[in-house]
Amino acid sequence: MAKILVIEDEAAIRRVLVKILSEENDKYQVSEAEDGLSGVEMIKGDDYDLVLCDIKMPKMDGVEVLEAVKKIKPEIPIVMISGHGDLDTAVNTMRLGAFDYISKPPDLNRLLNTVRNALDRKELVVENKRLKKKVSKNYDMIGESKAISDIKDIIEKVAATDARVLITGPNGTGKELVAHWIHQKSDRSSGPMIEVNCAAIPGELIESELFGHVKGAFTSANKDRAGKFEAANGGTIFLDEIGDMSLSAQAKVLRALQENKIQRVGSDRDIKVNVRVLAATNKDLKKEIADNKFREDLYHRLAVILVKVPSLNDRREDIPMLVEYFSQKIASEQGSPVKTFSSKAIKQLQQYDWTGNIRELRNVVERLIILGGKEVSEEDVKLFAAK
Repeated sequence: MAKILVIEDEAAIRRVLVKILSEENDKYQVSEAEDGLSGVEMIKGDDYDLVLCDIKMPKMDGVEVLEAVKKIKPEIPIVMISGHGDLDTAVNTMRLGAFDYISKPPDLNRLLNTVRNALDRKELVVENKRLKKKVSKNYDMIGESKAISDIKDIIEKVAATDARVLITGPNGTGKELVAHWIHQKSDRSSGPMIEVNCAAIPGELIESELFGHVKGAFTSANKDRAGKFEAANGGTIFLDEIGDMSLSAQAKVLRALQENKIQRVGSDRDIKVNVRVLAATNKDLKKEIADNKFREDLYHRLAVILVKVPSLNDRREDIPMLVEYFSQKIASEQGSPVKTFSSKAIKQLQQYDWTGNIRELRNVVERLIILGGKEVSEEDVKLFAAK
C-alpha cells in the first residue's frame, strides 16, 4: 500500500486532497500534516512513498521542507502545491529536486496523473538502488560458516557509510571479494572502483601510480598523468597489499586521507579528491609498525573497521559449497557439462591442509574436473589432488 503524506496549512484544501486520494484508490494510505515542521517530523519517523507539500506555510515553508527531505530521504518524490502567486517559486522547486507541482484549486485528473507518475518513479528509484546493491556474480562470497556470515553482517553495516576498512588475512582467502562487496553495496557503486596492488609496483613508481605526475617530474615523465586517486574520484580505491608500500608513499596516502587532496609528483598544486579508501594486507601491521616499516598513524586512519578473512582451514564446512560453485563456474567457462563430486571425494578434500586457501582449492577443482572421472571420486582426489 502506497503511503502518501499531504502537508497543507489550509484545512479545506487538505481535506479535499485527502478525500480525493483516499476515494480514488483504496491502496493509498493518506496521512496529513498542518504545517511544514510537523510534516518533516512525520517523514523522519515513517517511510512515505510520496509527499504533497504546499509552498506557503507557517513555521516552515514548502521550499524549506523540500530541502530538508532531500537531505534525510532523497528518494521520496515531492509534489509541490502552488497558489497562483507561487508559480515562479513552484517552477524553481523543480530545480531543487521536486518531482512536479500542481496549482490550487487542484484539477482532479492532473492531480491523480501526477500522483501515479510520482509513485511509479519511486518504485523505479527503489528498484535501481536494489539492483545496484546486488553484488556481481564475479565477486560471490561463497559459504555459510559463522566466520563468513559474520563478515557479511559487517559488510551490510559498513557498506552504506564512508568508513575506511582494513581487510586482513592470508594470501588466497578472498580479501578482494570483501572489498568489492563493500563497494558494490555502497552508495558509491555507480562510481569507479580502482584497484592498486601495492606489492606489484616498484617502490620508485608507487607515488606516481597513486598520485600521478607532471611532465618532467622524472626522466620518463613525458606528459602529465593522473594517478589512481584521481581516477577513483567519486568512488572507491582499493589498496591491496598495503603492507608493502614504501614509507614515503605512506606519508602521502596519510595526507590524502587527512585532507582529501593530493599532489601529483613534481607539482605543488593541490587536487581535491572524494575517495573512499579500502585496504588489504596479509602482513601483521602491528609487527610492521614495531619494526618501523609501517606508519602507526596511517594504520589508525585505515583501520576504522577491521575485517579478518579466515583461512580455508578455518572454514572447512564451506568446502562442499565452494566445490559446487567452482564446478559450475569452470563448466560455464569451458562450455562443458557440470561434473559432480562424490561425498567421499568432498570429505577427502576437507581433510587437506589448504595453505593456498580458496585460490588453491579452485585450481585443484579445475584439475579434478579435467583429469577425474564422470563423477569425481575419492580415488581421483587422492591421485590428482594429493599434497
